[in-house]
Amino acid sequence: METLTPPQTTMDFILLEVLRNALVEVTEEMSVSIQRTAFSTNVKTRLDYSCAFVDAKGRMVAQAFCQPAHLVTIGRIVPRAIEEYGVGNLEPGDGLLVNDPHRQASHLNDIFLIAPFYIEGRLLGFLANVCHHVDVGGGAPASIGAFQEVYQEGIILPVVKLVSRGQVNADLWKMVIANVRAKKEVAGDLRAQIAANEMGVRRLTALAERYGADTIDFYVDRLLEYTEQRVRVELKKLPRGSFEAEACLDDDGITPEPVRLKVRITIDAQKISFDFTGTDEQRSAPMNCNMTQTFAACVYVLKCLVDPDIPVNEGFYQPIEVIAPLGSAVNVRHPGAVVGGWEVAMRLCEILFKALSTVLPERVPAGTKGMVCHVGFGGKSPKTGEYYTFLETLAGGYGGRFRSDGPDAVQTHMQNTQNAPIEEIELNYPVRITRYNLIPDSEGPGKFRGGLGLCREYSFIGHEPMLTLLADRVKFPPWGLFGGSDAKTAHYLLVEGGIDKAVPSKGTTRVKSGNLIRVETCGGGGYGPAEERNPESVLRDVVEEKVSASRAATEYKVAIDTQNWTVDLAKTRQLRQEGKKPQ
Repeated sequence: METLTPPQTTMDFILLEVLRNALVEVTEEMSVSIQRTAFSTNVKTRLDYSCAFVDAKGRMVAQAFCQPAHLVTIGRIVPRAIEEYGVGNLEPGDGLLVNDPHRQASHLNDIFLIAPFYIEGRLLGFLANVCHHVDVGGGAPASIGAFQEVYQEGIILPVVKLVSRGQVNADLWKMVIANVRAKKEVAGDLRAQIAANEMGVRRLTALAERYGADTIDFYVDRLLEYTEQRVRVELKKLPRGSFEAEACLDDDGITPEPVRLKVRITIDAQKISFDFTGTDEQRSAPMNCNMTQTFAACVYVLKCLVDPDIPVNEGFYQPIEVIAPLGSAVNVRHPGAVVGGWEVAMRLCEILFKALSTVLPERVPAGTKGMVCHVGFGGKSPKTGEYYTFLETLAGGYGGRFRSDGPDAVQTHMQNTQNAPIEEIELNYPVRITRYNLIPDSEGPGKFRGGLGLCREYSFIGHEPMLTLLADRVKFPPWGLFGGSDAKTAHYLLVEGGIDKAVPSKGTTRVKSGNLIRVETCGGGGYGPAEERNPESVLRDVVEEKVSASRAATEYKVAIDTQNWTVDLAKTRQLRQEGKKPQ
């Protein structure tokens, strides 16, 4: 094999940057391959997947950044899976399938496919991807129900070989597809995963042929060292000390008892430690996460606090210590249920930012949506007679920031999934979206207001599907910071005969034909006192129908002349002066 450069012994910083970006581009091409060949809306349109390259030592090197939640998951499951299966049992063209959260994957819907990469008989690393599949069996369509143990949540895949020397194991394939409801979507998405790894092998082969395997190995080591050094330099810029916070999830999905989450963050010159001692014990319920998901939340928050140019790879993880008691809601013990694990991890991001808000006020937001907010439904299509399954997650308000408002109706923190367009949903599934809009007055008032939540309303005609919600934020709203106010909470409603009836945020409901399910997500918390908000900004919000004129007067102390759509400066001064008087 001809190479353009000899094996390296000294650092060439230009070549380091070239190879760093080349490896990322390998994973980006894998990502495009999945997007263009997947079947389900959740993968091809909402982009709920990720791709990565892991070296032969099991270290995550490069990743396509579709989902920040997957920053850690691939890096943790690949070495675990290879150690269990045995690298000596792998050959070129193989593909290992795994989704077991108690092997440190994530929840069962996230199915990982891992392919070894060899160059001239030498193992150089692994191409891996993960897709959130729309259904993996279990007790409810979309596999997101309020279950008590992992066995109820769907098909559990230990580390098994799906692809051998480029050929799919037909018996294993049939077994997997027999256990899921959305057979076409799952089969199509699995084929997309296989194709993506094949694309990664081709691109990595071309890279190795150009630069040589030894050179790539050398620069992978240097890249991880470089990343770790840069993170440690950034840690020295952060405030030293210990910082605490806690918050609660509404309930665990089985009982009405809130799930208490607690953290102590300790920063010194060498590392950052996240200690979750004091968090509630795990529940016989879906609202538990494993160590992988907890670690992912910690990595995400640290990534937000340091130089954004720092790569995310195994080197980034080295200065991070996570202490999570085994058997707690943030380090679940087998056979605990984990389908709500990302909901828990999302709230962990919230409390981590809250803990740091007093010492890093310019870098952290007020409370956000802080949940994934799953909606899944399925049944027999009245048109085709076939069983269908659909899953999506809904956006909500982001918290206000030091110098800017929180964005309206976005996926927050580790969640980077996209909007599922109404047209695509209605074209492919027997459902009508009768309402999809921002919710006025759902923001947390502040000098910089929080973002608005959204309303999504589903109508099913001609059949009675099972619909499952896996969400939160009914009891505990996103909090305001530094004088900002809390946002409006979420609401989940069954509309029957024009009458609204609250349904649990976690659970499965049969929806009668002609009835509606309405999901109203929460807004984001406000940052700073609302009466300090620029009156012109309040006017713009009222004109855009994001904030009502009455709310402008009561919360922001701004009087709006709705005849001329101007700020009544005299009344505004009076309102704000009255607000300063002692009560």
